[in-house]
Amino acid sequence: MIKKVIISGGGTGGHIFPAIAIADELKKRNPEVEILFVGAEGRMEMEKVPLAGYPIVGLPISGLQRRITLSNFFLPFKILLSLWKARKIIHNFKPQLLIGVGGYASGPTLKMGNLLGIPTLLQEQNSFAGKTNKILGKKANIICVAYEGMQLFFPLNKLVITGNPVRKEIAKFQASKSEAIEFFKLDPSKKIVLVIGGSLGAQALNNVLLEELSKWKSLDGTVQVLWQCGRLYYEDLKNKVVVEGAKNIFLFEFIQRMDLAYSAADLVISRAGALSISELCLVGKASILVPSPNVAEDHQMKNAQALVRKNAAVVIKDAELSNNLINQAKALLANNEARIELERNCLLLAKPLATEAIVDECEKLVGK
Repeated sequence: MIKKVIISGGGTGGHIFPAIAIADELKKRNPEVEILFVGAEGRMEMEKVPLAGYPIVGLPISGLQRRITLSNFFLPFKILLSLWKARKIIHNFKPQLLIGVGGYASGPTLKMGNLLGIPTLLQEQNSFAGKTNKILGKKANIICVAYEGMQLFFPLNKLVITGNPVRKEIAKFQASKSEAIEFFKLDPSKKIVLVIGGSLGAQALNNVLLEELSKWKSLDGTVQVLWQCGRLYYEDLKNKVVVEGAKNIFLFEFIQRMDLAYSAADLVISRAGALSISELCLVGKASILVPSPNVAEDHQMKNAQALVRKNAAVVIKDAELSNNLINQAKALLANNEARIELERNCLLLAKPLATEAIVDECEKLVGK
């Protein structure tokens, strides 16, 4: 039985929500288990993890900036300090297991865990592994992945295809469309488009929607838009949407009830983060994926292509949004057969028991 575990990583919802899902499943199996999260100071996990009811400590780690900055100069010192602090945390907490979910903090935490002889499990969400996880994978005991072909990045004998953990309200997904329409105060006679740019928002996606606001507004008679724009962009966009008088646009900084948002949607426009794709497959929604070009190894495009090959999603490149997004959305909304085909194929890729499978692997590892 697992009694003490450290879960490390974060940076975006794509890392944080799977980590919390794993913690919830561990807690469900053993209510007495002690779980400590290790994140990066100033990052999203330092807010979201305590809200989920778990303690978290931060490391002074950050990423390498693509441009020349003072932050890059201090990075080696931050890494050394983070390694030292991670060692101290592990020594004091004495976990039976370390789980890394990706993000800045998982690097020094799992590295120190390996040096101290603590079993480690790596959870790689994407179809193309990042540099940190490739390094950590060499020493990890088990690597849980969501896609086939990951032996390109990790030792084959360590790989277990589990799928990606999703938020528990999405995993259950019991909300009806009528309940969702009532919750968001929508018109049941109109089609509903859900736009999600990730937990932090997506500037390019927001900009294109803003540029084409008049076109969306002209669809007032047939289409409604639920738009999660992210906290960085909400205040500015809120004023512009009000000025435009777009009554069919419902703008949110962050949608807490994503289960209801998915239930309401006839079509989803989304970034192609691993968590978003896993949720879309689980709820079986037709989607237009817009992979972010600003991620390591262009992994969002690779995530999206895994669905495109199965005719489970449509992809539009960031650079081609202005000309294609609203036209593609209108075409799919008008073509019920095409949407149903995407939904059917999407559901075939779902792995609803991913969280349970990962915790099974954790228990096997500790049992050894």
